[in-house]
Amino acid sequence: MTKHAKTFHLSHIDLDGYSCQIITNELFDDISFFNANYGAEVMTRLEEILSLVDAHEGASNILISDLNLTLKESKFMDKAVAQRNEAGQEVTLLLLDHHGSGQESADKFSWYTLDTKRSATKIVYDYALEHWEMDTASQAWLEPYVNIVNAVDLWLMHEAANFEYGKVCMRLVTETRELNRYIFTAEDRAYKFALLKEAAKMAKLDNAPIILDEKIHKMKKNFFLNDKDNTLDGLATAYIVKLIGNYKERFTIYYRGYKGILTYALGNTSIIGNGILKAHPEFDFVIDVGSRGSMSLRADNKVDVSVIAKELAGGGGHPNASGGRLSNFSEFYIYESFKVYFSTVLEGAEAHSKIPPKKEA
Repeated sequence: MTKHAKTFHLSHIDLDGYSCQIITNELFDDISFFNANYGAEVMTRLEEILSLVDAHEGASNILISDLNLTLKESKFMDKAVAQRNEAGQEVTLLLLDHHGSGQESADKFSWYTLDTKRSATKIVYDYALEHWEMDTASQAWLEPYVNIVNAVDLWLMHEAANFEYGKVCMRLVTETRELNRYIFTAEDRAYKFALLKEAAKMAKLDNAPIILDEKIHKMKKNFFLNDKDNTLDGLATAYIVKLIGNYKERFTIYYRGYKGILTYALGNTSIIGNGILKAHPEFDFVIDVGSRGSMSLRADNKVDVSVIAKELAGGGGHPNASGGRLSNFSEFYIYESFKVYFSTVLEGAEAHSKIPPKKEA
């Protein structure tokens, strides 16, 4: 891998996975991040990265960390990269991982680095020290942080100080659900990065685990704080509503001429949906679909969403607050793919809708 190339870094969605990316974020100027849980999402992200590699003019690095690829996935990536290099693209592939379940792939492919005695974060850090330039300022705060992640990820309880602090750091990933990593991918990652970097720089304080534990709520509020203090829910809602406004065209849908906002796995629909409709009165309704197909609809007296819920999914409820569940729903990992699917649901239901078309103002 070369530092001058565009780097695409895929990692896991836990503390170890995001910490790998915190390291590379310090090293590469031109880098894009991706995260995946195990299962079908891994291949979705790999295909997404390859499409971006194809669109990029110039050399590309593909780095995978804290994810073991199945033999099928490894063969796919090895072939995909080889084909691109044969076609004249300059693409490098490197995987740095510690899960023993990847042994079969590691035995077959030279780009697959496996070491079960170190966390992925430590593997990436050690590799960076050996192969990439890292300034001393970055090393000063990264090295103790890497040891903390290594201790908690490998459950090294004998490293008491690092282990206890690492347990609290884990909450900065598992309990940072205010944003959604599917529709606010970059913002959610930036949120986690900001909290983890702040935690890393407090690691040497006396009673660091207790101090961090007590500061987490305030740290989270500070990330969302704009010009007026509020509860964490209030601040996060205002932040999300603003994001929706920034990307309105991306989330806009229509049903019988009524203009709506479509979100995916956003949650907290009553509060956030109400916030969206109040801040953006040009919209008539909000629909949020969960990752398992549950559907929540909200309106503000402009259209009866109980009828929309019935027509879309056999659901129902109240005119301004309804829900349902989409049948034969499969989880999506990219919002744009979900929106394409949902557009077909809208079109199918609209053809038989009993809702009068919205009249032009």
